[in-house]
Amino acid sequence: MTTPTTLYIGWDVGGWNCDNNSASRDALVVLDDALNVIGTPWRGNLRVTLNDATSSRDVINRLLALCQYVPSGNERVAMAIDTPLALPQALLALARGEAVDSLGRSQDNPYLYRETERWLFARGVTPLSPIKDMIGSQATKGMHFLARFAPHITACGQWHSVAGELCAVEGYPSPAKRSAGFAALRQRVYMPETLHAMLHQPTPKQQDIHDAWHCALLAWSLEHAKESVAWPPAEMPAAEGWIFVPRDALSE
Repeated sequence: MTTPTTLYIGWDVGGWNCDNNSASRDALVVLDDALNVIGTPWRGNLRVTLNDATSSRDVINRLLALCQYVPSGNERVAMAIDTPLALPQALLALARGEAVDSLGRSQDNPYLYRETERWLFARGVTPLSPIKDMIGSQATKGMHFLARFAPHITACGQWHSVAGELCAVEGYPSPAKRSAGFAALRQRVYMPETLHAMLHQPTPKQQDIHDAWHCALLAWSLEHAKESVAWPPAEMPAAEGWIFVPRDALSE
């Protein structure tokens, strides 16, 4: 049996109707095991692609085709997605009529932020909240993708498809941009000269692709440079997921 080719996709998520928002859209970047940029980075709206895909394998093929890569049908994909992929458990409990006893600072509010976000706040990283920061459209888009194509939690912060050909995690590109380790990693990436300026010195409209590139680097690092990434503590609630960031971007 042929060993599947592993590809690493970074997805910077736009809103459901981001075709009406020129400043923020879905973006995809694909890397291979050797850190080559595969095909061409893509920017647009994935809504129709997600609607039309019928299976995990089908959505992989469609995403790769958008990036002008002809899939063999045997690819395994690890994807890092830049949007919240779960909601705070306290918020879901509140919808059932179960309130917490007291509330304090915004960043400590369990209705607004998950445990993984509060963990990052304590270490100098400031993630956004899907509840207060107007990224609910993006968050539901990412959660919809998981529910349809990678619904199984195999470990905290890791979702897989039924057959295992698709693994998805939540990535956060902002800390990766200030990581010394990721700066060195970026220098190892091979790309055509035509893409160099787009990824290294992006214009405002290319910022989505730049963020997707950092997510692809996170997906690659989870398998090839595990020690460079912060992994969830044992007590982290799996239902709330985990935001993967470079370890050297934390202030602990």
